[in-house]
Amino acid sequence: MRTRIAPSPTGFLHLGTARTALFSWAFARHFGGDFILRIEDTDVARSSQEAVDQIIAALRWLQLDIDEGPFFQMQRIERYREVIDQMLAAGTAYHCYCSSEELEAMREAQRARGEKPRYDGRWRPEPGKALPSVPPGVPPVVRFRNPQGGVVTWDDLVKGPISISNQELDDLVIARADGTPTYNFCVVVDDWDMQISHVVRGDDHVNNTPRQINILRALLGDSGAPLPVYGHVPMILGPDGDKLSKRHGAVSVTQYEDEGYLPEAMLNYLARLGWSHGDAEIFSREQLLAWFDGTHLSKSPAQWDPAKLSWVNAHYLKAMADVPLAALVAQQLRRRGIDVPVDERLSRLCALFKDRCGTTVELADWIGMYFVEVSASDDDMTAFVTDAVKPAVATLRGKLGEVEWTRAAIAAAIKATLGEHGLKMPQLAQAVRVLMCGRSQTPSLDAVLELFTREQVLARLRGA
Repeated sequence: MRTRIAPSPTGFLHLGTARTALFSWAFARHFGGDFILRIEDTDVARSSQEAVDQIIAALRWLQLDIDEGPFFQMQRIERYREVIDQMLAAGTAYHCYCSSEELEAMREAQRARGEKPRYDGRWRPEPGKALPSVPPGVPPVVRFRNPQGGVVTWDDLVKGPISISNQELDDLVIARADGTPTYNFCVVVDDWDMQISHVVRGDDHVNNTPRQINILRALLGDSGAPLPVYGHVPMILGPDGDKLSKRHGAVSVTQYEDEGYLPEAMLNYLARLGWSHGDAEIFSREQLLAWFDGTHLSKSPAQWDPAKLSWVNAHYLKAMADVPLAALVAQQLRRRGIDVPVDERLSRLCALFKDRCGTTVELADWIGMYFVEVSASDDDMTAFVTDAVKPAVATLRGKLGEVEWTRAAIAAAIKATLGEHGLKMPQLAQAVRVLMCGRSQTPSLDAVLELFTREQVLARLRGA
């Protein structure tokens, strides 16, 4: 079992490719196989090192460990040229000298006749066929000599048996006039050389598969070597039913890391987009690897649901141990210019607030008030810090200046203040929350106050 993921570094790793990587990785791991990373960088003009770095970072964040690679296609150009020379010598490929103007005229004439536009094979060698004269000074492309009869059939891992007639396929360009090999050719040579046994990819590649199978058969000849098993997973749709795109929000994997999602949650959620194991919604990485045997892959497109992802992330956030969670929150705070130690206090803050949060960004929103000054809105100050409650706030401030700094002692000071002023807890608590936290709703007031320093509490309550 050898699977691969082969992203193009013309952009960041997006969610659809991340899901395909996850399926390929889990499939290989389930059967004790290898997972290979290949960077398809033949589009030199649009490829970038930044995109390569992001692809690797995204796979590392998802903890999809690779066994081999990354391999770069541009470092394998000589290998592709070697194979093309072999195919030219064997007669499975040939030179074509059509200019772009000739090709366009060919297509226009076919459209006028109501035919499907395609290369008409005018430079394809055939027994007894007279080829045109080679035009001087015109560098040729190399075309694959596609079989003209029969059908290409494969048993797709996801879609089941698929058959496409060779009459639907023309002679594909496998090397451009400048000698650069094309995508469909490079993929075949790479999968052949790397002994890829299973190709899991998006169903936008279905039309490429018969071409690639034919090229691979031409390379294998009578060797009897098996073809890869192909599986084409449906695309991911946005919440509106259209193809997932940037207008639906964050679509690169690392953007979700920045927005406070956990890799365990993203892996869990991505796995459920097009695959299932009974009714299981929440499962561990170990359970996924135990269950993912290539079955139960959906034939229908999956729909991205941000609310569902947030629900899954909140589950993992609540279950996460406080110390590693504190380290993630510290990273979020540093992005805001707040440098805090990952210590017992930060861990206790995470424990106090994580049940209210869906991401580490939301958790940092809560915890930030312990390290920077906050201010309440005028409406909240007017609504909660009233003349009726201000004397009680002053009394509580006085008591908190003297008590032992424990939750129990703080709770006792609050209770005593309520008794002295004849107030109910919400009247005093909401005023204190607004002054301390800039908001009127928080967890239990004594727990919130305990994790401030005494000096912070006294200073902020003076604002009443």
